[in-house]
Amino acid sequence: MRPTVVGVFAIAFAFAAAACGGKNNNGVSQCDNVVPPPAECMVQCDPTPGAANTCPAGYHCTPDGHCDALCTQGGSECGGGYHCTADGNCEQDGNDGGITIDMPCPAVVFTPMKTTPSVELVVDRSGSMDGTDIPPTRYQAVENGLFGANGAVNANQADVFFGAALYSGDQIPCLNLNGFTVPRALNNASAIQNLLGSFNPSGNTPTADAINAIIADFAANPPPAGSPPIILLTTDGEPNSCNSNVVNFGPSIQAAQNAFNSGIQLFILGLAGLNTQFLQDMANAGTGKATNQNPGCAQCSPFFVANDPASLTAAFNSIINGIISCDLMLNGTIDDTQAASGTVTVNGQMLMFGTDWVLVNGNIIRLVGAACDNFKNSNNPTVQASFPCGSVIFKPGSH
Repeated sequence: MRPTVVGVFAIAFAFAAAACGGKNNNGVSQCDNVVPPPAECMVQCDPTPGAANTCPAGYHCTPDGHCDALCTQGGSECGGGYHCTADGNCEQDGNDGGITIDMPCPAVVFTPMKTTPSVELVVDRSGSMDGTDIPPTRYQAVENGLFGANGAVNANQADVFFGAALYSGDQIPCLNLNGFTVPRALNNASAIQNLLGSFNPSGNTPTADAINAIIADFAANPPPAGSPPIILLTTDGEPNSCNSNVVNFGPSIQAAQNAFNSGIQLFILGLAGLNTQFLQDMANAGTGKATNQNPGCAQCSPFFVANDPASLTAAFNSIINGIISCDLMLNGTIDDTQAASGTVTVNGQMLMFGTDWVLVNGNIIRLVGAACDNFKNSNNPTVQASFPCGSVIFKPGSH
């Protein structure tokens, strides 16, 4: 088999056209199995489906753009019940031209397509954000953590569709977001920083209203195809409502569950001693896990706490770096039982199945551990992945 195509910095892969071979294994590649290979094997061709066959007589174009033949006219390479077509494919006897069986089955070729997450920064603008225990104030420290020298938005704005929404009880009628938001876009740091700098803290903490408003916004303004929607909530206050100072955790936790049920993950960063049970419940609810578990439990989703400017900046960077995932999406499905037969390399280094990568739901290659860290830390990582065609379950119509 010729090598598969190498993809450059890919978080998602899409299958390129590749004809999956049949179950008859007698046909052999004249280019790979004849020594020396025929000169016709060096001829390049256009593998695009429907393109004219420009290969020499007796040869067809393979997905890697070279001419090949699996059989010869009058030969017995195809085995019983099959015959060799004029372009060197094995075809079942009596076939009316509808199905041609290519053998051996070529490896799947991947074309890189970058997946870019859509992140809504939901920032608490309530009166307590004016506190100076995180200097210069909690609210300004949030701005610095996002846009300062090591700010997470500045560092990642080319790789994330960032948007922002401020929330407070003085945004009337509750919760009015008109004028308090910036639509999600790439390279959006300046617009979001200007938004935060245009307002001061004031009012109550209607966290549930804010989350539900962003759920509605994602529905009305969906992210680009393939871009996972995410809410990053930053707050210092126990939630109440626009017109009441009574603390009520339940509506906010339910709103986080509503977000997850709508396909939106929610991550939370709490400032200056916010109730850790509430933070854990929000983190779990926002990622589809059970609430009312002890903070920091082994199966719990992480929540983030910042009590000083440095830890706030670090928390933002940790969350954003985690959102930029090591999942490599496939638009077809791999047989889970044959996943180990695949080959995945990053920057030329072969990764070990089960240790460096796993298959999730049949269509996600997930890099884990050091392999994920190396992938994220490379400026221009090179990824190569291939699977034997027999392990690939194509979508209807992709054959």
